Amino acid sequence: MVLIVLALIVVVGAAAWNLLKDGDITSAPDPIRPALYANTEASRHAASEPIGTPEQLAAAYLAQQPTAYWLVPERDPIGGVGPRVTALAQEASDQGAISTIVIYGLPGRDCGNFSAGGLSEADYAIWTAEIGAAVSASGIETIVMLEPDSIALAQECGNLAERAPQLQGAVTNLSAENADIYIDGGHSTWHSPEVMAGFIRQMGVIDQVRGFATNVSNYNTDRDEVAYARQLSGLLGGAHAVIDSARNGVGGTGEWCNPPDRRVGSAPGTVHDDVVDTNLWIKVPGESDGTCNGGPAAGAWWPQSAIVLTADVVVIEDENE
Repeated sequence: MVLIVLALIVVVGAAAWNLLKDGDITSAPDPIRPALYANTEASRHAASEPIGTPEQLAAAYLAQQPTAYWLVPERDPIGGVGPRVTALAQEASDQGAISTIVIYGLPGRDCGNFSAGGLSEADYAIWTAEIGAAVSASGIETIVMLEPDSIALAQECGNLAERAPQLQGAVTNLSAENADIYIDGGHSTWHSPEVMAGFIRQMGVIDQVRGFATNVSNYNTDRDEVAYARQLSGLLGGAHAVIDSARNGVGGTGEWCNPPDRRVGSAPGTVHDDVVDTNLWIKVPGESDGTCNGGPAAGAWWPQSAIVLTADVVVIEDENE
């Protein structure tokens, strides 16, 4: 007989962490509670796959983890994004949690690469204003990650100057007493802190937001990202940070697009110090980075990736009797 066991094993680094001045990591009290949003594709596959299969177990596990919701105009357009934000805020409130959203609809998004798309400048202004109004009206504490890669990728894309007014307008539209906004902060193996700080200062918004987000959709370890965030913060007048730990359980390989044999990282809300406000699962684990290394289109559900990412937390055992 085959016995299939779903084991909830602690992920490497899944305890609460706090980086002390001497560089040691120790337990930190009172982690935040990010909202548990339905991972639509994971939930669908968990319900549709045969029970007990690797595909079903991996999807079921990921569907139960607090993960940020990505607002993209292709799915949540003008006129629909406000009600979506309101529903997300209510869901977070019902859980006694913090709403966690990603804004991803900037003109020229992803420099025409795997996640190409976005809105015109005029529509982007309308769209972000609708989001900001809904966040403010909800009264629910909300973490807003604003346009991952928009600053770190801008020099390569040749549109660094264009980004400043676009992000300035978005920050104005999204600002609310109950919103903490984090702009793009790149990651520890991309630009140096000095270079990235220069790019961020050119945007002219760092004094109007809570801080920056690092490692979004990437794989660098919490320890490396905390060190990077502290350096970057020191160059930006003490700006705070959040870190994406969704897929960094075994660190990175230097490859950003579907590198093989990665794992989920520390549980959301468990990594923080005086600079890093928290870690979150920002990139949705199980979604592809793009058509590279055998993956489907960017953002599409990839069952094989979900199985590998959860290999240390979902265990299938065969026992013959």
